[in-house]
Amino acid sequence: MSIDVNNESGTEVDEQAVLDIARYALARMRIHPLSELSVIVVDADAMEQLHIQWMDLPGPTDVMSFPMDELRPPSKDDDEPPQGLLGDIVLCPEVAERQGKEAPTEHSMDEELQLLTVHGVLHLLGYDHEEPDEKAEMFGLQAAIVDGWRAEKGLTGPSPAPTVS
Repeated sequence: MSIDVNNESGTEVDEQAVLDIARYALARMRIHPLSELSVIVVDADAMEQLHIQWMDLPGPTDVMSFPMDELRPPSKDDDEPPQGLLGDIVLCPEVAERQGKEAPTEHSMDEELQLLTVHGVLHLLGYDHEEPDEKAEMFGLQAAIVDGWRAEKGLTGPSPAPTVS
């Protein structure tokens, strides 16, 4: 799996954890090991510009996903996963920090960025949360991936509750 993490935000983030959880999520979703992903960490001003340009919405947001080859997880366990460019995930640590503090189970900016990374991966793979049934599926999968990764890393304490808008 080729995953690039580029921090342009000026904020110190745990880039290794972002890389690790992205790799874990893609493996869990059975994405081809030669697929490529880019994760870009930007400041609130840059995120706001992207949010306005692509969503026509004001203010910075937490995460945005820009799919390339529209890869999907294989439908059956024995299907060969397709290879390709997944696309870009853009994260904003300033928004992540605020959301982590406001969450029902308060958590760190880095924990929120890990959650947002998984959220972004799922969006790249075609998952959405516009409808209640889609939201239940996506957020359930997101929680299972984050919990699995945390367990594998031996991290204790409750996993961050979904705060993604």
